[in-house]
Amino acid sequence: MSAIQLSDDAAAHLFADLARTTDQVVGASELSALLAGGRPLRVKYGVDCTAPFLHLGHAVNLWLMRRLQDAGHKVVFLLGDVTTQVGDPTGRSESRPVLPPEEIERNAAAFVEQVGLVLRTDPAVFEVRRNSEWYAGLTTTGMLELLSHVTHAQLLARDMFRRRIAAGREIAMHELCYPVLQGYDSYAVRSDLTIVGSDQLFNEMLGRHYQQRLGAPPQVVITTKITPGTDGREKQSKSLGNYVALTDPPREKFGKLTRLPDTLTPEYLEVYTTLPDAMVEDARQALERGGRAVRDAKLGLAHAVVARYHGAERADEEREWFLATFSERREPTDVPDLVLTTPRVTVLDLVCRARPSASRSAARRLVLENAVRLGERVLSDPDGVLEPVDGELLRVGRRGFFRLRTAGAETQVPET
Repeated sequence: MSAIQLSDDAAAHLFADLARTTDQVVGASELSALLAGGRPLRVKYGVDCTAPFLHLGHAVNLWLMRRLQDAGHKVVFLLGDVTTQVGDPTGRSESRPVLPPEEIERNAAAFVEQVGLVLRTDPAVFEVRRNSEWYAGLTTTGMLELLSHVTHAQLLARDMFRRRIAAGREIAMHELCYPVLQGYDSYAVRSDLTIVGSDQLFNEMLGRHYQQRLGAPPQVVITTKITPGTDGREKQSKSLGNYVALTDPPREKFGKLTRLPDTLTPEYLEVYTTLPDAMVEDARQALERGGRAVRDAKLGLAHAVVARYHGAERADEEREWFLATFSERREPTDVPDLVLTTPRVTVLDLVCRARPSASRSAARRLVLENAVRLGERVLSDPDGVLEPVDGELLRVGRRGFFRLRTAGAETQVPET
């Protein structure tokens, strides 16, 4: 398959799409030449198989890759089944635990399924590779050869390594090797371009380094904007519960986005939607006016995100549901059942059953923040024990409604 020959206008639109969510481009002139050349590019997308969990922040990169796929370029989805066993030290103050091979395999399969929510997965524009292809049989001599292309000073220039040294924490030798392995991956898959978060720039620059040392054209590196999580503080994280997951159902996505801090709305519109720049600017001006204008901007954001992943019709339904339930203060009619198999349950376990994708720490925070109600009663003690009545309405957060359904079973209190 050949890449689509872009007119000057089409090329300008492509660069505009890339620029909207891009933080930095290393090799911008090289990218222009590559796109003008008409050859299908190989776009490396590498993941460690430690946690099959993708959120809107990850999807920024995926949508840029999808845009390139639509222009005829190929995404090389690289599963780091070997580097996962090493553990990426990025952002870590301690060494990561090593995962068993069977868990890596399960995570790899889940990753492929989740990226398919955005990327096209037909073989013409999608290729799955594993770095065990070249590392499983790597000899000691081969590893020493790889290491000979980098210096100790180059590796210790990495910010997290410097912080560990300053704090008196140990750095394991296999962690120093991680950037080397990720860098060589770019050479092994013949990467022309990679799109990553800014925290991966160091490793991908080593990719350019290895390609140049080994006689291959260096890959272009695009880093993308990183936004705060839905709490307005740290970046999106499952453990913090401040994320919108790609696998969240439409109603969950819509609800999380309507609960954003007001000040995040323009940034989320810019990074997570394709709405016109003029609408992003309108949202910025809405912050100054306040009131209904901000609410409408959030509704526009939530609608755009749900439409992007689930279609415009479903987004319309969720907006109507939201307005009917919260603006008109009606009790929702289409509440899903939450079936309980024991007559007694702790508040924390009840929330975990209602929100299975959330961590227990995130569920506990919801309870402590008085964001959980059973009927008209606020549930504020995570360890409190309930005896729910069939048909009671449970509310978790602003938009998580569930109709409790009880079933006969022996009385027991689940472990917390």
